[in-house]
Amino acid sequence: MEKRIIECVPNFSEGRNPEVIKGITDAIESVEGIKLLDVDPGAATNRTVVTFVGEPEAVVEAAFRGIKRAAELIDMRGHHGAHPRMGATDVCPLVPVSGITLEECAELARKLGKRVADELAIPVYAYEASAFTPERKNLAVCRRGEYEALPERLGVPGNGADFGDRPFDEAAARTGATAIGARGFLIAVNFNLNTTSTRRANAIAFDVREKGRPAREGGKLTGKPLKDEKGLPIMIPGTLKGTKAIGWYIDEYGIAQVSMNITDTSLTSLHQAFDEVSRAAAARGVRVTGTEIVGLVPKSALVEAGKHYLTLQQRSLGIPEDEIVRMAVLSMGLDQLKPFDPKEKVVEYMLEADNEKGKKLIDLSCRDFAFTTASESPAPGGGSVAAYMGALAAALGTMVANLSAHKPGWDDRWKEFSDLAEEGQHALDHFMHLVDADTEAFNGIMAAIGMPKGTEEERRERAAALEAATLHAAELPLDTAKRACALFPWLENVARNGNPASASDAGVAALAATAAVRGAALNVRINAVGLADKEKAQQFIAESQQLEAAALAAQDSVLAIVNNHIIK
Repeated sequence: MEKRIIECVPNFSEGRNPEVIKGITDAIESVEGIKLLDVDPGAATNRTVVTFVGEPEAVVEAAFRGIKRAAELIDMRGHHGAHPRMGATDVCPLVPVSGITLEECAELARKLGKRVADELAIPVYAYEASAFTPERKNLAVCRRGEYEALPERLGVPGNGADFGDRPFDEAAARTGATAIGARGFLIAVNFNLNTTSTRRANAIAFDVREKGRPAREGGKLTGKPLKDEKGLPIMIPGTLKGTKAIGWYIDEYGIAQVSMNITDTSLTSLHQAFDEVSRAAAARGVRVTGTEIVGLVPKSALVEAGKHYLTLQQRSLGIPEDEIVRMAVLSMGLDQLKPFDPKEKVVEYMLEADNEKGKKLIDLSCRDFAFTTASESPAPGGGSVAAYMGALAAALGTMVANLSAHKPGWDDRWKEFSDLAEEGQHALDHFMHLVDADTEAFNGIMAAIGMPKGTEEERRERAAALEAATLHAAELPLDTAKRACALFPWLENVARNGNPASASDAGVAALAATAAVRGAALNVRINAVGLADKEKAQQFIAESQQLEAAALAAQDSVLAIVNNHIIK
């Protein structure tokens, strides 16, 4: 299940006073679930760039608290620095990382902008994807004239803020204005070259970057630059949309690099950039030897890259995520200059490590899981084991599909079985989630039982909490039963068309799927009978019984196919 994660990169107009900066970051970190990734102050710019991530609601709240604290600590009337700025919080972009779209982030940014204007009296310009007009997509348009121009802009139609617009007053004089918006994730990446020539690195960069290079007379590098009727340089566009790039030499490594910002990953992915820079380099007698990720990267960029290179090799994509990521690391040479640890470079992995409280059941070894289940504790119990049986069913079916994808002589069918393996891998991931979710649901019931029940109000609250927890505890195994039952058509396909040598594995998968359905159904029923809503309880019981019957019939169908392969 993909977690909803966004990144926020607010820029605050203070880069010299560590106490002020600490006050702002403390306010941001006061929100539970936030991971502060980077604090980058600059004395010359008198500006600090802060980067943090988390789930959308937490990030928006943290951004608000940071903006509020900055307004309390920074007085723009005395601010000076080398970087353009117009407010104590100059700019605050929300960036989708996973499980959320840019459009959703844009709507969140608009809501944040309205709240900042309403509660803090700070004028807010909506920019990038949140802009209300095409012109204001450009941050420079929103910030035109900077802080000093606000007296002439605020309260003026066409120039005023999108939220909290009013004539320039004492409050605005202190806080300035803020630009709040949403933009795509920017990937900063350097491509390592087997040359020390900055000139060649620049030539490659100009070949690929969206802006391209100036056109010259005769098409020669030494020719006079060509200009249009307005006197502006005529540019020959590069091959990669949504990218900026230059070439440089790095003393530390003794090599030249193409340094690139991928500003729109919907137009150019990380692996497309690598392949295109490699092509352009080869055309100039240079080779890309590896890749250096600067800062962090979203998981999707590496997963997409890994799948891309697996597809080129006609290898199955239905393998664990960490293996797909490893393929991306190997294919693009991400560890050429220094070790590349996904847990330290991938946004989602960093959050998972930071938020993990105690070891999950799915992280235990088979031995430890069995012994933990055998202990005196009532959880994990049958619900978690049923979910794990579903995971084993999906895993066995996926194994058969992967072996079929790589079977000698079946090369032309690799995509057929890769698709089946991917389907199984998705199911496996969800069952693994349900293993821990079922135990968490049981713990929710115990927490509700332990609530105080002295007063009438406390008894009502306890009863409501217990009903909600019991309902959840019945819904989760029902989900397990439904998903396990849904495996059978897929398993039948795998058993019928897959590698005959693995037919018995498909049969064991069918038996495991049946155990998952029947075990989960028992847990549905034992929780359903505890519901105060008896009509809902009967619905749960009836559905669980129907799933059991369907699973038994489907199991026999798969086993018939398996036995036909084995006994001929």
